[in-house]
Amino acid sequence: MTYQRPSFRHPEAPVNELGYTRRDYEGSISTLCAGCGHDSISAAIIEAAFTLPIEPHRIAKMSGIGCSSKTPAYFLGSSHGFNSVHGRMPSVTTGANLANRDLVYIGVSGDGDTASIGMGQFAHVVRRNLNMTYIVENNGCYGLTKGQDSATADVGSKSKKGNANPYEPIDLVSVAIQLGATFVGRSFSGDRQQLVPLIKAALSHKGFAFLDVISPCVTFNNHEGSTKSYAFTREHIDPTPIDFVPMRDEIRTSYAAGTTQDVCLHDGSVIRLHKQSDEYDIQDSRSALQAIAQHQKSGRVLTGLLYMDRDAQELHEILETTRRPLNTLTEKELCPGTKVLDSINAGLR
Repeated sequence: MTYQRPSFRHPEAPVNELGYTRRDYEGSISTLCAGCGHDSISAAIIEAAFTLPIEPHRIAKMSGIGCSSKTPAYFLGSSHGFNSVHGRMPSVTTGANLANRDLVYIGVSGDGDTASIGMGQFAHVVRRNLNMTYIVENNGCYGLTKGQDSATADVGSKSKKGNANPYEPIDLVSVAIQLGATFVGRSFSGDRQQLVPLIKAALSHKGFAFLDVISPCVTFNNHEGSTKSYAFTREHIDPTPIDFVPMRDEIRTSYAAGTTQDVCLHDGSVIRLHKQSDEYDIQDSRSALQAIAQHQKSGRVLTGLLYMDRDAQELHEILETTRRPLNTLTEKELCPGTKVLDSINAGLR
């Protein structure tokens, strides 16, 4: 059996503005379980990168350990990639980003990789506002090691064996907002209409963009009693329909109160929210946290763009690093000599 895609390409396959076909954004054939929500997220990433568009060689895919962290093999096969140690993807991505700020960084993690062993690393990459898109494929269990409950499993959610989880869950979107993330969204792997624009907006955001995507595990966490199953999620989500408008397009919209809200990103592109109500302001962190908590109390899952800070500085701006990627600097530029060092030290006295 082979897991490689055939090399044949249809001569009339549609191309994006850069001349690439969708095949240029695909990876190897997935070896995950048939019906796994993670494969839908991979397809959404492919669609977002193809239509945005971004050159595949400008993207760096980073991951840790787990079913979710296997997925970068299944998309953007022509991109850079690094599969790191369990829970340590944020620090590896920080080092890569500081060395080469010109790449577009996509970090893929799981609820175990982020909310358990990697929680400390996650907290610091958020507060530093590293310029990256961080996607958690959240299934509420450890799918790679037979379905044990993860730290995001809801109280009372039942495992495949029938045992109910007694512990309070870690709500990653609330944690991300409290730690200072500048773009926070939640979606469902089965809602392509919402997920693709969210990923496109996250990739266009300057700073740390966090997406928590509910992604059911069909093998260990898709049964009756699970709160991360396909059936439960579809019955309990409150979705916000979203459009993404690239900056090259003319922006037209109607501003009927409570129906449409346009949020301009730093590069001039727009994420358009078709809101069902004037429930809260996505640019007010307290308001966002209250809305998330209210939905949790009523047993609902609020999805869409939950919070965004358009004006925050990303890590390179905070550190005032050079505009040139560090990996392009020469030894003389990196080590200018004792005279320069002496002048710096003198200025600190």
